[in-house]
Amino acid sequence: MIIVSQKSYNNDKSNLYLIPTPIGNLEDITVRSLNLLKKVDFILCEDTRVTGSLLKKYNIKKKLISCYEYNEDKVKDEVIKYLEEGKNIGLVTDQGTPIISDPGFKVVKEVINNNFNVIGLPGATAFVPALISSGLSPSKFLFYGFLNSKNKKQIDELNSLKNIPYTLIFYEAPHRIINTLNNIRKVMDNRNICIAREISKLYEEIYRGTIDDVLKEIENIKGEIVLLVEGNTTNTDYSDMSIISHINLYLEDGMSEKEAIKLVAKERNVAKSIIYKEYHIKKK
Repeated sequence: MIIVSQKSYNNDKSNLYLIPTPIGNLEDITVRSLNLLKKVDFILCEDTRVTGSLLKKYNIKKKLISCYEYNEDKVKDEVIKYLEEGKNIGLVTDQGTPIISDPGFKVVKEVINNNFNVIGLPGATAFVPALISSGLSPSKFLFYGFLNSKNKKQIDELNSLKNIPYTLIFYEAPHRIINTLNNIRKVMDNRNICIAREISKLYEEIYRGTIDDVLKEIENIKGEIVLLVEGNTTNTDYSDMSIISHINLYLEDGMSEKEAIKLVAKERNVAKSIIYKEYHIKKK
Protein backbone atom coordinates (compact mmCIF):
# COMPACT_ATOMS: atom_id res chain seq x y z
CA MET A 1 0.00 0.00 0.00
CA ILE A 2 1.31 3.44 -0.95
CA ILE A 3 1.01 5.86 1.95
CA VAL A 4 -0.56 9.13 0.84
CA SER A 5 -2.06 12.10 2.64
CA GLN A 6 -5.84 12.13 2.97
CA LYS A 7 -7.26 15.64 2.92
CA SER A 8 -10.63 14.52 4.23
CA TYR A 9 -12.58 17.71 3.52
CA ASN A 10 -10.54 19.26 0.74
CA ASN A 11 -10.78 16.98 -2.26
CA ASP A 12 -13.36 15.71 -4.74
CA LYS A 13 -13.10 12.00 -3.89
CA SER A 14 -16.00 9.90 -2.72
CA ASN A 15 -16.16 9.12 0.98
CA LEU A 16 -16.79 6.18 3.27
CA TYR A 17 -18.11 7.59 6.55
CA LEU A 18 -17.79 5.52 9.74
CA ILE A 19 -20.83 6.65 11.71
CA PRO A 20 -21.28 5.77 15.41
CA THR A 21 -24.78 4.81 16.51
CA PRO A 22 -26.26 4.65 20.04
CA ILE A 23 -25.21 1.79 22.34
CA GLY A 24 -28.51 1.90 24.23
CA ASN A 25 -30.26 5.22 24.62
CA LEU A 26 -31.32 6.24 21.12
CA GLU A 27 -30.71 9.90 21.95
CA ASP A 28 -26.95 9.25 22.14
CA ILE A 29 -26.32 10.17 18.52
CA THR A 30 -24.77 13.37 17.24
CA VAL A 31 -26.44 15.89 14.96
CA ARG A 32 -23.62 15.34 12.47
CA SER A 33 -24.20 11.58 12.43
CA LEU A 34 -27.90 12.10 11.72
CA ASN A 35 -27.15 14.58 8.95
CA LEU A 36 -24.74 12.15 7.30
CA LEU A 37 -27.17 9.25 7.55
CA LYS A 38 -29.57 11.45 5.56
CA LYS A 39 -26.90 12.59 3.11
CA VAL A 40 -25.10 9.38 2.07
CA ASP A 41 -26.30 7.39 -0.94
CA PHE A 42 -26.68 4.20 1.09
CA ILE A 43 -25.66 2.63 4.39
CA LEU A 44 -23.69 -0.54 5.14
CA CYS A 45 -24.92 -2.17 8.35
CA GLU A 46 -24.67 -5.42 10.31
CA ASP A 47 -28.40 -6.04 10.71
CA THR A 48 -30.83 -4.14 8.51
CA ARG A 49 -33.59 -4.56 11.12
CA VAL A 50 -31.55 -2.89 13.87
CA THR A 51 -30.40 -0.01 11.69
CA GLY A 52 -33.86 0.27 10.18
CA SER A 53 -35.35 0.85 13.65
CA LEU A 54 -32.89 3.66 14.31
CA LEU A 55 -33.58 5.32 10.96
CA LYS A 56 -37.33 5.03 11.51
CA LYS A 57 -37.07 6.87 14.83
CA TYR A 58 -35.44 9.81 13.05
CA ASN A 59 -37.61 9.63 9.90
CA ILE A 60 -34.68 8.71 7.66
CA LYS A 61 -35.31 6.61 4.57
CA LYS A 62 -32.19 5.14 3.05
CA LYS A 63 -31.11 2.02 1.18
CA LEU A 64 -29.45 -0.48 3.54
CA ILE A 65 -26.87 -3.10 2.54
CA SER A 66 -25.91 -5.91 4.94
CA CYS A 67 -22.22 -6.03 5.80
CA TYR A 68 -21.28 -8.71 8.30
CA GLU A 69 -18.43 -11.11 9.00
CA TYR A 70 -19.30 -13.68 6.35
CA ASN A 71 -20.04 -11.43 3.38
CA GLU A 72 -17.51 -8.65 3.91
CA ASP A 73 -15.12 -9.91 1.20
CA LYS A 74 -17.92 -9.65 -1.35
CA VAL A 75 -19.28 -6.33 -0.07
CA LYS A 76 -15.90 -4.57 -0.17
CA ASP A 77 -15.74 -5.04 -3.96
CA GLU A 78 -19.23 -3.55 -4.34
CA VAL A 79 -18.20 -0.60 -2.17
CA ILE A 80 -15.26 0.21 -4.45
CA LYS A 81 -17.56 0.09 -7.48
CA TYR A 82 -19.99 2.55 -5.86
CA LEU A 83 -17.19 4.89 -4.78
CA GLU A 84 -15.83 4.88 -8.34
CA GLU A 85 -19.29 5.96 -9.47
CA GLY A 86 -19.06 8.98 -7.17
CA LYS A 87 -21.39 7.73 -4.45
CA ASN A 88 -20.84 8.42 -0.74
CA ILE A 89 -21.37 5.58 1.72
CA GLY A 90 -22.09 5.33 5.43
CA LEU A 91 -20.97 2.36 7.51
CA VAL A 92 -22.61 1.65 10.86
CA THR A 93 -22.60 -1.17 13.38
CA ASP A 94 -25.62 -2.36 15.34
CA GLN A 95 -24.41 -0.37 18.34
CA GLY A 96 -21.49 1.98 18.94
CA THR A 97 -18.50 2.95 16.84
CA PRO A 98 -17.97 0.91 13.65
CA ILE A 99 -15.26 -1.77 13.35
CA ILE A 100 -14.49 -1.81 17.11
CA SER A 101 -14.96 -5.56 17.71
CA ASP A 102 -17.42 -5.47 14.80
CA PRO A 103 -17.34 -6.04 11.01
CA GLY A 104 -16.11 -3.38 8.60
CA PHE A 105 -12.31 -3.44 8.84
CA LYS A 106 -11.87 -5.30 5.54
CA VAL A 107 -14.05 -2.72 3.80
CA VAL A 108 -12.06 0.14 5.35
CA LYS A 109 -8.73 -1.37 4.25
CA GLU A 110 -10.00 -1.90 0.71
CA VAL A 111 -11.26 1.68 0.48
CA ILE A 112 -7.91 3.02 1.74
CA ASN A 113 -5.99 0.80 -0.69
CA ASN A 114 -8.07 2.24 -3.54
CA ASN A 115 -7.27 5.80 -2.44
CA PHE A 116 -10.74 6.92 -1.44
CA ASN A 117 -11.48 8.82 1.77
CA VAL A 118 -12.29 7.01 5.02
CA ILE A 119 -13.73 9.50 7.51
CA GLY A 120 -14.36 8.37 11.07
CA LEU A 121 -16.82 10.33 13.21
CA PRO A 122 -16.61 10.71 17.00
CA GLY A 123 -19.48 9.23 18.94
CA ALA A 124 -20.85 6.47 21.14
CA THR A 125 -18.62 3.56 22.12
CA ALA A 126 -19.15 1.27 25.09
CA PHE A 127 -15.72 1.04 26.65
CA VAL A 128 -15.19 4.79 27.19
CA PRO A 129 -18.15 5.40 29.55
CA ALA A 130 -17.33 2.10 31.27
CA LEU A 131 -13.74 3.21 31.86
CA ILE A 132 -14.51 6.68 33.19
CA SER A 133 -17.11 5.36 35.64
CA SER A 134 -15.13 2.28 36.73
CA GLY A 135 -13.00 3.78 39.48
CA LEU A 136 -9.95 2.14 37.86
CA SER A 137 -7.04 4.16 36.52
CA PRO A 138 -7.96 5.81 33.19
CA SER A 139 -4.59 7.41 32.49
CA LYS A 140 -3.26 4.37 30.64
CA PHE A 141 -5.36 1.48 29.45
CA LEU A 142 -5.35 -1.38 26.97
CA PHE A 143 -8.56 -2.11 25.06
CA TYR A 144 -8.42 -5.79 24.11
CA GLY A 145 -11.94 -6.53 22.91
CA PHE A 146 -13.17 -10.12 23.13
CA LEU A 147 -10.98 -12.80 24.68
CA ASN A 148 -10.92 -16.18 22.95
CA SER A 149 -13.97 -18.27 23.84
CA LYS A 150 -11.91 -21.49 24.03
CA ASN A 151 -10.75 -21.99 27.60
CA LYS A 152 -7.11 -22.93 26.97
CA LYS A 153 -6.58 -20.16 24.43
CA GLN A 154 -8.22 -17.66 26.76
CA ILE A 155 -5.87 -18.60 29.59
CA ASP A 156 -2.91 -18.23 27.21
CA GLU A 157 -4.14 -14.74 26.30
CA LEU A 158 -4.55 -13.79 29.96
CA ASN A 159 -1.04 -15.02 30.74
CA SER A 160 0.29 -12.73 28.01
CA LEU A 161 -1.55 -9.78 29.60
CA LYS A 162 -0.98 -10.39 33.30
CA ASN A 163 2.16 -8.24 33.69
CA ILE A 164 0.79 -5.16 31.90
CA PRO A 165 0.43 -2.31 34.44
CA TYR A 166 -2.45 -0.61 32.59
CA THR A 167 -6.19 -1.06 33.09
CA LEU A 168 -7.33 -3.90 30.81
CA ILE A 169 -10.67 -3.58 28.99
CA PHE A 170 -12.60 -6.49 27.50
CA TYR A 171 -16.00 -7.11 25.95
CA GLU A 172 -17.67 -10.32 27.11
CA ALA A 173 -20.90 -12.24 26.59
CA PRO A 174 -23.10 -12.83 29.66
CA HIS A 175 -23.04 -16.63 29.31
CA ARG A 176 -19.21 -16.60 29.43
CA ILE A 177 -18.56 -13.94 32.06
CA ILE A 178 -18.39 -16.28 35.09
CA ASN A 179 -15.87 -18.57 33.42
CA THR A 180 -13.83 -15.61 32.20
CA LEU A 181 -13.68 -14.09 35.69
CA ASN A 182 -12.60 -17.42 37.16
CA ASN A 183 -9.81 -17.63 34.58
CA ILE A 184 -8.68 -14.08 35.36
CA ARG A 185 -8.72 -14.94 39.07
CA LYS A 186 -6.57 -17.99 38.37
CA VAL A 187 -4.04 -16.13 36.20
CA MET A 188 -3.99 -12.62 37.72
CA ASP A 189 -5.11 -13.25 41.34
CA ASN A 190 -7.95 -11.38 43.04
CA ARG A 191 -7.64 -8.00 41.32
CA ASN A 192 -10.02 -5.08 41.46
CA ILE A 193 -12.41 -5.11 38.52
CA CYS A 194 -15.46 -3.36 37.18
CA ILE A 195 -18.33 -4.79 35.17
CA ALA A 196 -20.54 -2.29 33.36
CA ARG A 197 -23.61 -3.74 31.70
CA GLU A 198 -26.36 -2.27 29.56
CA ILE A 199 -24.60 1.11 29.39
CA SER A 200 -27.00 4.04 28.82
CA LYS A 201 -30.04 1.74 28.93
CA LEU A 202 -32.77 1.77 31.59
CA TYR A 203 -31.22 -1.19 33.44
CA GLU A 204 -27.61 0.02 33.36
CA GLU A 205 -25.69 -1.52 36.24
CA ILE A 206 -22.09 -1.18 37.41
CA TYR A 207 -20.32 -3.64 39.70
CA ARG A 208 -17.06 -2.59 41.37
CA GLY A 209 -14.82 -4.59 43.69
CA THR A 210 -12.45 -7.54 43.70
CA ILE A 211 -13.13 -10.51 41.45
CA ASP A 212 -14.32 -12.51 44.47
CA ASP A 213 -16.70 -9.72 45.52
CA VAL A 214 -18.18 -9.28 42.06
CA LEU A 215 -18.59 -13.03 41.46
CA LYS A 216 -20.99 -13.14 44.42
CA GLU A 217 -23.28 -10.59 42.76
CA ILE A 218 -23.59 -11.63 39.12
CA GLU A 219 -25.06 -15.11 39.07
CA ASN A 220 -27.61 -14.43 36.32
CA ILE A 221 -26.17 -11.29 34.74
CA LYS A 222 -27.53 -10.37 31.30
CA GLY A 223 -27.00 -7.80 28.57
CA GLU A 224 -24.05 -6.13 26.88
CA ILE A 225 -21.00 -6.33 29.18
CA VAL A 226 -17.77 -4.33 29.44
CA LEU A 227 -15.24 -5.90 31.80
CA LEU A 228 -12.37 -3.79 33.20
CA VAL A 229 -9.48 -5.29 35.15
CA GLU A 230 -6.93 -3.42 37.24
CA GLY A 231 -3.44 -3.47 35.77
CA ASN A 232 -0.55 -5.27 37.45
CA THR A 233 0.45 -3.13 40.45
CA THR A 234 2.78 -5.62 42.14
CA ASN A 235 6.50 -4.96 42.33
CA THR A 236 7.66 -8.09 40.54
CA ASP A 237 11.26 -9.16 41.05
CA TYR A 238 12.89 -9.35 37.64
CA SER A 239 16.43 -9.99 38.90
CA ASP A 240 16.40 -13.58 37.62
CA MET A 241 15.27 -12.46 34.16
CA SER A 242 17.65 -11.14 31.52
CA ILE A 243 16.95 -7.70 30.07
CA ILE A 244 16.28 -9.14 26.62
CA SER A 245 13.81 -11.67 28.08
CA HIS A 246 12.15 -8.91 30.10
CA ILE A 247 11.70 -6.74 27.00
CA ASN A 248 10.52 -9.70 24.91
CA LEU A 249 7.86 -10.35 27.54
CA TYR A 250 6.23 -7.01 26.69
CA LEU A 251 6.86 -7.26 22.95
CA GLU A 252 4.86 -10.49 23.02
CA ASP A 253 2.09 -8.56 24.80
CA GLY A 254 1.89 -6.25 21.79
CA MET A 255 3.91 -3.29 23.04
CA SER A 256 6.27 -1.43 20.73
CA GLU A 257 10.00 -1.76 21.36
CA LYS A 258 10.09 1.83 22.63
CA GLU A 259 7.26 1.22 25.10
CA ALA A 260 8.79 -2.05 26.29
CA ILE A 261 12.22 -0.49 26.91
CA LYS A 262 10.66 2.41 28.80
CA LEU A 263 8.64 0.05 31.03
CA VAL A 264 11.59 -2.28 31.68
CA ALA A 265 13.74 0.70 32.66
CA LYS A 266 11.06 1.85 35.09
CA GLU A 267 10.58 -1.60 36.63
CA ARG A 268 14.33 -2.14 37.06
CA ASN A 269 14.97 1.47 38.12
CA VAL A 270 17.64 1.81 35.44
CA ALA A 271 18.14 4.58 32.88
CA LYS A 272 16.39 3.97 29.54
CA SER A 273 19.63 4.56 27.65
CA ILE A 274 21.31 1.69 29.50
CA ILE A 275 18.43 -0.70 28.83
CA TYR A 276 18.32 0.35 25.17
CA LYS A 277 22.05 -0.14 24.71
CA GLU A 278 22.19 -3.53 26.41
CA TYR A 279 19.14 -4.79 24.59
CA HIS A 280 20.48 -3.90 21.15
CA ILE A 281 23.94 -5.28 21.90
CA LYS A 282 22.59 -8.64 23.06
CA LYS A 283 19.95 -8.72 20.33
CA LYS A 284 22.70 -8.89 17.73
